[in-house]
Amino acid sequence: MIYSMTGYASSQRELSHGVLAVELRAVNHRFLDLSLRLPEEFRALEGAIREKLTGRLNRGKLECRVSWGTKDGAVSQLRLNNALVAELLRLADQVKEHQATAGDLRMGEILRWPGVIESDALPSEILQSTALELLDLALDDFLASRAREGEKLGAILLARADEMEDVLAQIKPRLPQIVEEYEAKLKQRFVDAIGTADDDRIRQEMVLFAQKIDVQEEVDRLHTHIAELRRIVKTGGNAGKRLDFLMQELNREANTFGSKSISVDTTKVAMTLKVLIEQMREQIQNIE
Repeated sequence: MIYSMTGYASSQRELSHGVLAVELRAVNHRFLDLSLRLPEEFRALEGAIREKLTGRLNRGKLECRVSWGTKDGAVSQLRLNNALVAELLRLADQVKEHQATAGDLRMGEILRWPGVIESDALPSEILQSTALELLDLALDDFLASRAREGEKLGAILLARADEMEDVLAQIKPRLPQIVEEYEAKLKQRFVDAIGTADDDRIRQEMVLFAQKIDVQEEVDRLHTHIAELRRIVKTGGNAGKRLDFLMQELNREANTFGSKSISVDTTKVAMTLKVLIEQMREQIQNIE
């Protein structure tokens, strides 16, 4: 299965004091470009989040957003750590015994001391572990959505491949006739110009020209590339770069086919092939 680079997924969980959510959204990009939007409480998770994302994604410009919103009216209950306050005051008294000029601890200094004020809010460890769980859930949904989109892209590519093969199948039986008709026109021009087309040198030039306008080799290579396209789509995986390279090869053969065109019909075929290839190229830009 091939995967699209575009996708969206989110997961959230209601906790005692609020709602924790993880959101993933991505668009196409040549490489994997991660952008993390994390509240201060979750900054410590940046490394773990990047590791999870790079372990399951290969290409795309992806934004991962973690949000923590408290419930309306939810207020954390604060309480004083009496044991710690008492210990701080005892130590302050000891300092004054050694340094009589030392001032007393002010209330603001005591309240700002780490651990003096305790809260019944969820510990940061629980919030962070929950965020990682939600990230795993969001990633599962995200990959599933990219797979669904990739399946649609694969179907489009195969449909365009069918159209290319139909066009080639229609023109292929007519190629010998087209060459013969063009040779007949050239011979008539020689006759009109010099009165004959039986000169050995003219016949040699005609043979060489026939070789130059022969597009059978291009048709065969186009069929080969189309078969490879089908194989890549069927195999799946990280197919975007391989398919992009294959479009270059298909376009090269279509250009050569067009440059050798000697009739309106073959010119139309070349233009149709190039349009179909360009349509496939546009879709491939979204494939991982």
